[in-house]
Amino acid sequence: MPCLVRHTNHQEHDAGDFFSDAYTLAWCRVMRACPQVTFYAYTKEVRRFKRLIEPGPPENFLWVYSYGGREDSFIDPDRDRVADVFPDEDAITEAPEWSSQEASDLLAVLGPRLVGVPANRIPQFLKRMGGRRLSEWQAEIDAERAHRRQRHLRLAPNDPSAPAPTPEARASVNDAERHAA
Repeated sequence: MPCLVRHTNHQEHDAGDFFSDAYTLAWCRVMRACPQVTFYAYTKEVRRFKRLIEPGPPENFLWVYSYGGREDSFIDPDRDRVADVFPDEDAITEAPEWSSQEASDLLAVLGPRLVGVPANRIPQFLKRMGGRRLSEWQAEIDAERAHRRQRHLRLAPNDPSAPAPTPEARASVNDAERHAA
C-alpha cells in the first residue's frame, strides 16, 4: 500500500474523532504502512483507545486525550497525556503543572504530559465557558446528568434515604392514579 501522506507529521482529525473500532483499526493499518510519517491525534474516545490502541500502538502514532467529552472520567491525568481547553493563554500560565501548546500543536504530543489549549476566540463559546476550563464545564454537565438519572431511578417505596418527592411530583402521581381508576 503506497503511503499517500506527504508530511512528516500528520494530525488526524482536525475536527471529529475515531468514531468506531473498525475506523480506528483502519487508521492503525495506514500508520503501520507509513512508518516514515509520525501521526498524532487528539481524542475523546478514551475507552476505545485504552482498549484498542494502548496495548500495542503503531510506533509512529502519538495521541493525547482531550477533556470535554462523555468519557472524561476514564482519563487518568497522573498517567495519560491530556489536553484541556482553557479560556485563554493567561489561564494556562496561571494553572500549575499545565503547559501551553500555543507555540506548536506538536507540543500536545511531544511536550509535557498536561497541555493547555487556549479556547478559540468565538464570543458565544467563551461566554458559555464562563471562565472555566472545558474539563470543569464537562464535569458540571456530567454531575447534572448523574443527578437527573438518580432522581429517576428511585424504585424502592418508602426508602428513608430517598429525598422526599416534590409537590409537583406528588400531584403528578395523584393525577395518574385518578386517571387509572
